[in-house]
Amino acid sequence: MKSDRLLAILLLLQARGRMSARELAGELEVTERTIYRDLSALSTAGVPVYAERGRNGGCTLLAGYRTDLSGLTATEARALFTFGGRGSPAGEEADLRQALRKLLTALPASQRPAAEAARDRTVVDARGWHQGEETTPALDEIREAVWQTRRLRLTYRGSDDPGGREYTADPYGLLVKAGRWYLIAGVDREPRVFRVSRVDSARMLDEKADRPSGLNLERLWRELRERFEERGPGTTVRLRVRQREAARLTRIIGRQLTVPAPDPLPRPDEDGWVHLDLRFVALGAARATLAGFGGDVEVLEPARLRCDLVALARELLARYPGE
Repeated sequence: MKSDRLLAILLLLQARGRMSARELAGELEVTERTIYRDLSALSTAGVPVYAERGRNGGCTLLAGYRTDLSGLTATEARALFTFGGRGSPAGEEADLRQALRKLLTALPASQRPAAEAARDRTVVDARGWHQGEETTPALDEIREAVWQTRRLRLTYRGSDDPGGREYTADPYGLLVKAGRWYLIAGVDREPRVFRVSRVDSARMLDEKADRPSGLNLERLWRELRERFEERGPGTTVRLRVRQREAARLTRIIGRQLTVPAPDPLPRPDEDGWVHLDLRFVALGAARATLAGFGGDVEVLEPARLRCDLVALARELLARYPGE
């Protein structure tokens, strides 16, 4: 659009000083004739820009001319400096604060006190309580693949394959939620969310990523989040487990819980059983996990899970009669 190009010319001349029409045309991918027309339009609008021909000529702004190019209102500037750089993921906070310092100098003098006050009077901590720092050794490679729109070969430890599994993924974009990094990518054209801290290795491939045209990453994330939230808050299971198996049980089921198991575990009763209330992500996850402990675990509630385990036991007896 012409208005965008006019603003771009103004930004370039203000940042670099004198530039030739050829340099501007190359930068903006237009003809030199278009650049001269744009300079004329800027001059007509009252911008003190002019072009000089000859060996030492070029396009330039009148010496000392500056303009507010941020386009921010006072309210927008205050909001940006309130949250900018606070609670950002590791490695990003310093760069963002440096950018905001540069933007602060470009704001009109009347807006700077409010922006500085917002920055100095607000603390934003995006990390949760008792939430340890995550290591993300594969983040740089993943981020580069996102920027270059290149495919990724990932080794990923998911909740259903803690030993790790390989994926060929088409990166769509990155998500930062509560200080944690996630990759939104397509696997066989189905969108998935990968927690970056669970990526053991990432290798950028030479192939171009298959990123849908017109993809709205924010809208896609809302859809994925709603799909996840439809699963509900989970299922509470009241059970008892033999003391000798209690620690192994809580270690194995850790990824299936929406709330961590108590640590330390409750004391066993006089018969040597430990009583637990655990919140599983779903009833099916509880059934699949607890069935593997056989008689060392007894489900007390809910009744539906008890019935499911009885049905499973009957199915196994029917399958192996007389064994």
